[in-house]
Amino acid sequence: MEMNISVSGTGTCNLLQKTKDSIDELSFWAWSDLLVALKHYQDSPRTATSSGILEKCLDSLVGRLAMASEVTPCASTSSPDSSGLRISFNTRSTQSSNKGLFRATWWFEDLSALSPNLIEMLVKSMVSRGYKHVIVSGFLFYYQKSKFYTASSDEKREVLEIVIDMLYTLDPSSISCKSLFGVLRPVLRSNISKSCRNKLESMIGSQLDQATIDNLLIPSYGRSYLYDVNLVLRFLKAFLREGGSELSPIRMKKVASLIDLYITEVAPDRCLKSSKFSALVMVLPDSARDSWDELYHAMDIYLEVHTGLSEEEKVKICGGLNYKKLSSEACMHLSQNTKFPSTSAVQALISQQWKLKNLLEGMHNAKHYTDFTAKEDRGREQVLVYNEKLRAQLQGMQWRVMELEKVCKKMQNQMAKIMKAKVLTHSDARPLPRLCS
Repeated sequence: MEMNISVSGTGTCNLLQKTKDSIDELSFWAWSDLLVALKHYQDSPRTATSSGILEKCLDSLVGRLAMASEVTPCASTSSPDSSGLRISFNTRSTQSSNKGLFRATWWFEDLSALSPNLIEMLVKSMVSRGYKHVIVSGFLFYYQKSKFYTASSDEKREVLEIVIDMLYTLDPSSISCKSLFGVLRPVLRSNISKSCRNKLESMIGSQLDQATIDNLLIPSYGRSYLYDVNLVLRFLKAFLREGGSELSPIRMKKVASLIDLYITEVAPDRCLKSSKFSALVMVLPDSARDSWDELYHAMDIYLEVHTGLSEEEKVKICGGLNYKKLSSEACMHLSQNTKFPSTSAVQALISQQWKLKNLLEGMHNAKHYTDFTAKEDRGREQVLVYNEKLRAQLQGMQWRVMELEKVCKKMQNQMAKIMKAKVLTHSDARPLPRLCS
């Protein structure tokens, strides 16, 4: 409005000077006045930013929150001004814990009315001032939920992108894995940017050892198969990428147990391609599992449901199976399991032979314990009987392989006859010879 001294003629009536003086006194404004000013200026952020009012309001607000972390607002949190704050001196553990939580989160509802752009500026200011990341992340999750009640689809997308971008700047240990999956559900149904989606998947993947099987059973929107296997594969890759060489064996084994359960759940899906199933089986390193029994069970289910797989596809699925980490019961079951390729059954029997050989060598090396000689003899007899059974089963498997070779040879002879008959049709009209039964 250009109402400066040259216009007014005196500094006492200068509107520009009065505005500057009012801005300088922001630190003395009541909480409710700061909220009113922010809600007013969020509709015209350019004007507020150019004049410096918005930044000073936010700076004063964040400063007030830092001060409020040491005090408790009165019952009416809608206008917690300076006169409505009281210091809590309660030393009882349970009461102080509850009041500590209240002191940290009382402002959530008040600030949830601000626009996404202001929330972004607010969070950046809080982080720069060293505000606790766990409280900031809690507010962002609260903000996302509160905004979704009345927001349009475009507004929801904007809120999600701001929330994800701000969460990505925080310490991962301060972010709840359960809450991240809560954000994921609306993300899957919205058209947010690819970069934001990648950030969310990366945050979830880095905490995959804290997830549950229910978290991972995410419906596959717009696809033929039941669950979003591609999404879980991206989580796993993010887990391996974010952890790198620093991943502890405990975390790795927790994720492996979780994924084994997941593979068992998705195995009955008739629309799940063998390539996706194999990718799930082989994505984690072999060291992540002490036992492969659960994976063998999942493979058994998958092969039972998908009866139309070729031998090559079956071999590829079983290619990642570690036979040495199968229990004796699983190996015995596999050796008689006709759903698996014959090579897998032979490998299982060879693995058992290897285990028995090591067991016998161990018993032989322990022969100096004379007090247990009788027990060792009985144990050796039992092992030898078991070994003979395995040898018989191995001979049976060898017979199966020989029979398969005979069938293949027979098929080759039949194909040769067909090809010969096709050549003869060029010289005469004799019918093709019938295939052998």
